[in-house]
Amino acid sequence: MTAAKLSHPPPSSSAFFLRGLLLALAAITLITFTHFSLKSVQSPLLYDSSTPPPTLLKVLAENDSEDLGDVYHFPEMFKLNYAEMDKKFKVYIYLDGDPNTFYQTPRKLTGKYASEGYFFQNIRESQFHTDDPDQADLFFIPISCHKMRGKGTSYENMTVIVQNYVENLISKYPYWNRTLGSDHFFVTCHDVGVRATEGVPLLVKNSIRVVCSPSYDVGFIPHKDVALPQVLQPFALPAGGNDIENRTTLGFWAGHRNSKIRVILAQVWQNDTELDISNNRINRATGHLVYQKRFYRTKFCICPGGSQVNSARIADSIHYGCIPVILSNYYDLPFNDILDWRKFSVVLKENDVYQLKQILKDISHAEFVDLHNNLVKVQKHFQWNSPPIKYDAFHMVMYDLWLRRHVIKY
Repeated sequence: MTAAKLSHPPPSSSAFFLRGLLLALAAITLITFTHFSLKSVQSPLLYDSSTPPPTLLKVLAENDSEDLGDVYHFPEMFKLNYAEMDKKFKVYIYLDGDPNTFYQTPRKLTGKYASEGYFFQNIRESQFHTDDPDQADLFFIPISCHKMRGKGTSYENMTVIVQNYVENLISKYPYWNRTLGSDHFFVTCHDVGVRATEGVPLLVKNSIRVVCSPSYDVGFIPHKDVALPQVLQPFALPAGGNDIENRTTLGFWAGHRNSKIRVILAQVWQNDTELDISNNRINRATGHLVYQKRFYRTKFCICPGGSQVNSARIADSIHYGCIPVILSNYYDLPFNDILDWRKFSVVLKENDVYQLKQILKDISHAEFVDLHNNLVKVQKHFQWNSPPIKYDAFHMVMYDLWLRRHVIKY
């Protein structure tokens, strides 16, 4: 045995070196594969298995004109998935119900709840709409809760109307039963929409809720539901940007004290000389568009949660170039799984209200400039258009839905 062992010469130093090099290369390959696999789990590439996926470099080369910057969690994956969504995503809209009622038409396209109306209109104008349910990735249940509110319908009757409508779709079509409704969604930009649908458990628990009031105390589920941005349309004044030198006020807020955090904000800071805090809305009698013009002069606009956590003030701040200061413990920010909000806003807990001024003063000028520049980059995501435009609010909502389109089908 000993002689047999010694008949093989011991490995040379060069052999050891070669073996180590091969092991190192293997380890690097494994780490690289694992890294991109994890990224794919967080932001899957999601191609059809029937066609070979395009290379990442090819797709990025086709979209080099779009400079996404660093305001996105995974900019390359976002660009790749967005291009795929733009080509393949299809949504079927149920046609049931009188087109002149709340089933098919929203109340209006103006005001702070215009996002609901624009979505209803945009989905029909877009290439995502299909008349063939067998080609659809998702199914849109076009219930306009905002229009129900405009008709003076009580909450109790709204719940009955929604329940009857959904039960009719379930009995008439086979699509809900294939997934128990998990590939269905509805859109509502008012807390009334939450009230009108929370009495229909199948709709709340199974379908995707695209809502403007993503408050967890009414069952909002972040990985399933989508936070619809509440945008005041049309904006009264042009978008802000490249105007840092005009922003001499440290912080600004004016509004109703309809929540605990707003009451505290007003009590603590309404008499401060550096923070412009009003414990009520600015009266129009003081001048034309005084409220909106304050945004142009301010560095940081305070956005405390109201009676419902969402507010059009966040989109106002973004549009007018004022860094939004999110002051809420529970808020699933719009497009939170796409955008890195800490790159263009200040996100605080409600208890930080007592140190608010010092927190804002501790932000250096260079940091403020970075936040402002990034804010200008995301303004297009909080604007509704008709017809819709690439990367606008409609397309961002559709992208959020695209990420949720894969469900178990029985």
